[in-house]
Amino acid sequence: MSKRSTSSAAACGGGHGAAALSVDEALQHIASQAQPVTGFEKVALRSALGRVLAKDIYSPIDVPAHTNSAMDGYAVKHGDLSASGVTELKVVGTSWAGRPFSGPVAPGQCVRVMTGAVMPDGTDTVIMQEQVELEADTVRIGGGHKGGQNVRAAGEDLSKGQLVFAAGKQVSPPELGMLASLGVAEVVVKRRLRVAFFSTGDELRSIGEALSKGEIYDSNRYTLFAMLSRLEVDIIDMGVVRDDREATKDAFLEAARNADVIVTSGGVSVGEADYVKETLDALGRVSFWQIAMKPGRPLAFGHVKDAVFFGLPGNPVSVMVTFYQFVGPALRRMMGQSDISPVPAFRVRCESRLKKSPGRMEFQRALLERDEKGELVVRSTGQQGSGLLHSMSGANCFVILPKDWGTVEPGTLVEVQPFYGII
Repeated sequence: MSKRSTSSAAACGGGHGAAALSVDEALQHIASQAQPVTGFEKVALRSALGRVLAKDIYSPIDVPAHTNSAMDGYAVKHGDLSASGVTELKVVGTSWAGRPFSGPVAPGQCVRVMTGAVMPDGTDTVIMQEQVELEADTVRIGGGHKGGQNVRAAGEDLSKGQLVFAAGKQVSPPELGMLASLGVAEVVVKRRLRVAFFSTGDELRSIGEALSKGEIYDSNRYTLFAMLSRLEVDIIDMGVVRDDREATKDAFLEAARNADVIVTSGGVSVGEADYVKETLDALGRVSFWQIAMKPGRPLAFGHVKDAVFFGLPGNPVSVMVTFYQFVGPALRRMMGQSDISPVPAFRVRCESRLKKSPGRMEFQRALLERDEKGELVVRSTGQQGSGLLHSMSGANCFVILPKDWGTVEPGTLVEVQPFYGII
């Protein structure tokens, strides 16, 4: 991407004084610039869990490989059965799963068959064992049975050469099992995305250090580590970078050399030390600095050298909200996932009064639960300050309030996005 001019950057929210982008505008802009990685590697099947397929996978076999029984019962030729009366057939053997019956099945004969067992030659229908009367080696079968019932045809699930999974599919447990059922031992997947992250600020201290007045423990790096760990990416934790011009520059250069994506927390709000902005002006290009949302208004996005850059706010809740709404979808896109649809949201009745002023979209933390009637309702977890991390841990969803809404009164239908699937 060519370097953006000052005027074009400002038009897209590039300067601190520029108008903030809407959430949708920011998502569209990020999607246009967060391109999938091109490298790939071949891995053993078990190592493919969570990875993204780099090549289409076609079935090397029919699934099922043989026509087989879907029930425990008796394999018969449908033409031998009486349409309305009782039919007597002689049982000449048993077909077990893994040990098929190999003898001939003549007219007037049948074979005991187990679920998954190969259908004997000459048979085309399975009668459930509960629907027959057995006496010695003879079964009595009533009428009304359909030809081909309780039989799974070879290739019914997948035929040999059929597309199973297209490139871009993330391998989850069902896909892993399906690939194993095809006898696939190795798959070609996208290489892991490399993500470097660090916090900025002289006030931050690591766990185990004593705190002086005005200092705080750096929780954001642990939160970012946890969120990144849920994705199949290589994580580069660069620690805390102090508020120093050279230290900031060196950190960005090192991150850009080693990672595809750089994520920082702190240092992007108006009024903070200008080292991050100054460094980005010198080394990269920033597409926007602000989004019309709460929490998380100061969110920077752009590039440092060839690495995609996300500058998240310093407040803990803002870090989580902006990561889940913007960073996570971008990382999945860069990992090569073809399906990065947002977690579905739905409308439920709100039982709390939610304070809000028009002008910004808000993501308020709330608890989705069932009321005494069994209906889903949502209520606030209380104070919504962006520094109150307990408002996230005590919640199980976001209530998404549109930009032009004001305060929400109890009983209003609101849009809810459950944490399940994103956190």
